[in-house]
Amino acid sequence: VDVFQAWCGPCKTVVDLFRKLRNEVGSDLLHFAVAEVDSIDALEKYRGKCEPVFLFYAGGELVAVVRGVNAPLLQKTILEQL
Repeated sequence: VDVFQAWCGPCKTVVDLFRKLRNEVGSDLLHFAVAEVDSIDALEKYRGKCEPVFLFYAGGELVAVVRGVNAPLLQKTILEQL
């Protein structure tokens, strides 16, 4: 989940990375979403930050967090979680 605030929008620079990974691993295993923290109370702790935050869930549980746009770390985290 790409967590963002309304004033800055979702992180567009990682969309290509996500598409590439989804094509490589298959669409059944990997799903991407965006969530605006300003409208979701459960994500309140991520408000007021100017860096992108990526949350990784498996089985409905938060399993990893990556702060900032670090393509190699995002790719590594995604592949490890799969």
